[in-house]
Amino acid sequence: MVSADVESFDLSAVPLFPLPNVVFFPRAVLPLHIFEERYKAMTADSLRGNRQIAMALLKSGWEKDYYQRPLIEPVVCMGRILSHEKLPDGRYNFLLEGACRARIVREFDGKPYRVAQLEALRETRILELDLEDARTRFRTAFEQEPVASSGIGCQFRQLIRGPLPTAQIADLVAFNFLEDCALRQELLAETDVRLRIDRTLAALCTALAAFTPSAVPSDNRPGLN
Repeated sequence: MVSADVESFDLSAVPLFPLPNVVFFPRAVLPLHIFEERYKAMTADSLRGNRQIAMALLKSGWEKDYYQRPLIEPVVCMGRILSHEKLPDGRYNFLLEGACRARIVREFDGKPYRVAQLEALRETRILELDLEDARTRFRTAFEQEPVASSGIGCQFRQLIRGPLPTAQIADLVAFNFLEDCALRQELLAETDVRLRIDRTLAALCTALAAFTPSAVPSDNRPGLN
């Protein structure tokens, strides 16, 4: 199953923004600070076009080839720029909202930054009614101290009480609470929705056992290129 919302996106040629240690998810919002010349060009082109950028995770060993074309994970999260600020020296700050999971089909040459044709991932179809037990487990997790009295804990309890689908809540949990980058990439690439939610719940329980209000992964703060 591919979400109907994906049909509103053009996946034929999407700029790729590879970073280490950042795995992006649908519905998440990532603040980014852009100062490298090729990514300033990427941002300007995106703003003139459909405002789409796909976040990709750099594979191990990327440092030796960073300014060329280091290896990246094949599954990415395509996002859309929500708002932006261009600074006097040409740098940018912008907020990117995750839109959909996608797989890289092929890359194109011709730009100073990487561009790829993407294909939206097809996920298993599951009814929200069948996820009531998982939603209850999420709610119970965020009712426990010390996360219950934290700001982010309150935000997640509100999300769980609202209409947001459980699968999307799981994505936001993975983005905000899970520190294991390899696990987050596996969750991004997982197309079995039930399995993805169950794995996220298990990892959340482990994360909350060591939770302090300052323990939210730092890579969800403004990113640097």
